[in-house]
Amino acid sequence: MVDRALALADREGLEALTIRRLATELGVTPMALYWHFRSKEELIAGLADRIWGEINTDVDRASPWWVQLRAMLESLIDVLRAHASASTLLLNSEKLGPSHWEATEVTLDILSQAGFDPVHASEIAKSGLWTGLTLVMSEPSLGKPGFGPGRTEEEVAEFVRRKQVELASLPPDRYPRLVAAAIPMTSCDGGPDFHYRFGVDLFIAGVRALAP
Repeated sequence: MVDRALALADREGLEALTIRRLATELGVTPMALYWHFRSKEELIAGLADRIWGEINTDVDRASPWWVQLRAMLESLIDVLRAHASASTLLLNSEKLGPSHWEATEVTLDILSQAGFDPVHASEIAKSGLWTGLTLVMSEPSLGKPGFGPGRTEEEVAEFVRRKQVELASLPPDRYPRLVAAAIPMTSCDGGPDFHYRFGVDLFIAGVRALAP
């Protein structure tokens, strides 16, 4: 049931997921599903717990703590990228379950080994989640929200070209750095690989710099 619901949410968006629609997908009556999920909110919580459960918490505890933390963040990103609805699910689910607790417990334990007290470890763990969500939701590709839905590759290319011209046309005496960076500020040439690698590197470097 959760697998089919997650596939539906990934395919058509979370707003399309309802108990009635899922029942139709499964070929049963809506009342049959209410035995398992009493509301859409409970169903969303179940899907979010499934997403959390896909994060690999089996990190090599013999490796340096920052390597373990990186593995957790990269696994989170992999899971978020694998499911189109995952970011929205984690942002909209208010009820947390065992899979979330497990991933968070491992993260906090890694940070505790690094010397962080509970207050700082908690802030870093929350910041790590937001880093993963932000990186995935801002991935530089045609299918991402920044380019709007339904745009063709040609329309995206024209949109990027206009933005580059706009920046390059600024007064160079006032904005010399921005004019010089007109292309990298607006292009996606680095691609997703660079986008994620740089984002993770930046986060890990920051946490290591703060470690006691």
